[in-house]
Amino acid sequence: MRAETQNIVADIEKSLELLAQRLDWETAEFRLEEFNARVEDPNLWDDADAAQALMRDRQMLVDAIDTYKSIKQDLSDNMELIELGEMEEDDEVIADAEAALKTLKDTAAEKELEALLDGEADSNDTFLEINAGAGGTESCDWASMLARMYVRWAEKKGYKVELQSESSGDEAGIKSAAYKISGHNAYGWLKSESGVHRLVRISPYDSAAKRHTSFSSVWVYPVVDDNIEIDVNPSDIRIDTYRSSGAGGQHVNTTDSAVRITHEPTGIVVTSSEKSQHQNRDIAMKALKSRLYQLELDRRNADINAAHEAKGDAGWGNQIRSYVLQPYQMVKDLRTSHETSDTKGVLDGDLDGFMGATLAMNVSGKSRSEAQGD
Repeated sequence: MRAETQNIVADIEKSLELLAQRLDWETAEFRLEEFNARVEDPNLWDDADAAQALMRDRQMLVDAIDTYKSIKQDLSDNMELIELGEMEEDDEVIADAEAALKTLKDTAAEKELEALLDGEADSNDTFLEINAGAGGTESCDWASMLARMYVRWAEKKGYKVELQSESSGDEAGIKSAAYKISGHNAYGWLKSESGVHRLVRISPYDSAAKRHTSFSSVWVYPVVDDNIEIDVNPSDIRIDTYRSSGAGGQHVNTTDSAVRITHEPTGIVVTSSEKSQHQNRDIAMKALKSRLYQLELDRRNADINAAHEAKGDAGWGNQIRSYVLQPYQMVKDLRTSHETSDTKGVLDGDLDGFMGATLAMNVSGKSRSEAQGD
């Protein structure tokens, strides 16, 4: 077997090892038997919420077991094909099996990262907020570029994207935008994107064609589902209505249908600017509960809490990632050192490499490059 193929096999085996650890493979089949026994209980659906949670947890375990078995079987089958090809000196069989192993390596690596998404709210839908920071029109344009980047990423994942609110920039771009992104593990993937994002480029708004640096912030919060109870004291909130400044047609722009809710104890402000004021109140309240839940998650995790306390303004010294378009092209995450020169691909939504590197670091405490050096 060629050295390159041996390395690919080793990578797949490492992914399988991590999958087995996260799955607790020694007890997985036993836990599935327990789930199956509970599913057969004739009184299961007396409590619909508990039954749905049970069915969801069971399906997640079934999917994890099937994934592990499938990768392991595919690895074994293709290694046997290579051995057979070598014995019979059939280069075509060997080439086909090696190509299949390369594809399997990518699949195993993706499943390895997904296995790390086992946090309390990782499987939930998510709210994504983008706000222009220091830099005026430049930052408003940069905020709109970030919004497009995340929408493209979500669409590639097959997620549903709903615009919750938007405030247009004075000359270009957006001052802010909020989205709800729905799909399995949407929050788990996007949570690593919270922070300040820095852009360096030749400004299209500068007649002198000078280089400009712009900042925009991205904050991500899990959508609170029915299994998570968040109590909001009515005396702690202030609800204001106003006219939307974003797109939405004549109705949105001429009536006080948009809603802003301020949670006074924390200073959290959420908005929604759909056409219906009643709908906006519901959307904004759900967003507020998600923000409050995120604060609770932060309190449970000292590292995340420290990051939020230190996030500061959207400006110098607080960025998590830099996007340089001139004089060279490079996107680099300052937490993990993960980088790429494919700036176009990143701005078109190719973010899995960055998310995966941060996710792996958060679990292991090391960047991927440090882990590989051990």
